[in-house]
Amino acid sequence: MTASPDVVNDAPKAQETPPPSATLGGDSKRSIEQIALLLFITVPFVALVAAVPLAWGWGVSWLDLALLVSMYYIGCHGITIGFHRYFTHGSFKAKRPLRIALAIAGSLAVEGPLVRWVADHRKHHKFSDAEGDPHSPWRYGETVPALLKGLWWAHIAWMFDEEQTSQSKYAPDLIKDGAIRAVSRQFVIWTVVSLMVPPVIGGLATWSWQGAVTAFFWGSLVRVALLHHVTWSINSICHAVGKRPFKSRDRSGNVWWLAVLSCGESWHNLHHADPTCARHGVMRGQLDSSARIIRWFEKAGWAYDVRWPSQGRIDARRQEETAGAA
Repeated sequence: MTASPDVVNDAPKAQETPPPSATLGGDSKRSIEQIALLLFITVPFVALVAAVPLAWGWGVSWLDLALLVSMYYIGCHGITIGFHRYFTHGSFKAKRPLRIALAIAGSLAVEGPLVRWVADHRKHHKFSDAEGDPHSPWRYGETVPALLKGLWWAHIAWMFDEEQTSQSKYAPDLIKDGAIRAVSRQFVIWTVVSLMVPPVIGGLATWSWQGAVTAFFWGSLVRVALLHHVTWSINSICHAVGKRPFKSRDRSGNVWWLAVLSCGESWHNLHHADPTCARHGVMRGQLDSSARIIRWFEKAGWAYDVRWPSQGRIDARRQEETAGAA
């Protein structure tokens, strides 16, 4: 995708005064802020995981779990590779069929129309963790009550804000593309498709209404809810805690335990240090399934001009000292 001259430049500005540590309450891992954040993160997730064995035998099957996992990663990679790295940041160029396929795959995640998603994210990068950022967890301050309120805002509440990001200002290149504009406007259709695929498969595979119902619950409802919370966690958690080995003008951090579920998006510090980079997990052991799939697209000839990070490019963005901890 060739960047439009009208698109807002989201590249990070020259590093001035480094922001405070991305770790809540400074570098103390035992701080009350860390404990509050841990509860905020883990309690809902533990409840979801506990639901699986409790429902096993009457409310969930291997088919349900297979539908959940497969639909989850189709939508997740549609967001991470398509909506994010390709449409928002132009990390690579794609041939027309792949471009449209990525738009549809991202729409199956049920995270809103493509053009609006991209506009919001480009605005986030322009004002990251500063006034104007649509979803910074530091919006209300750094005290525990303010931070908890900010985490709620960054995680969910910002989407209900009356102020809407200007799509003509932040995503004019996508608006000009008729096919992409059509996919974005057909969001309701793709939502219905996303929600109906699991029950149709479950019903046909088991030839029963019960198979359709349980497939809908796990493969549609639980899958969408889990993917939403993982995506929103990049906005909230990854801007509140995490290691910061790279220079950025915000509080973005790397959160390793979200890497697999987020398809590599939780290596968020590198992303904000180098937004157009096609790989976010650039250090040893950092799993990034989105980058791996982009590499497969490149080898197949579907993607080209991929912005892979060189060692020099990585070294140029390193902090003198690593700050923060996951």
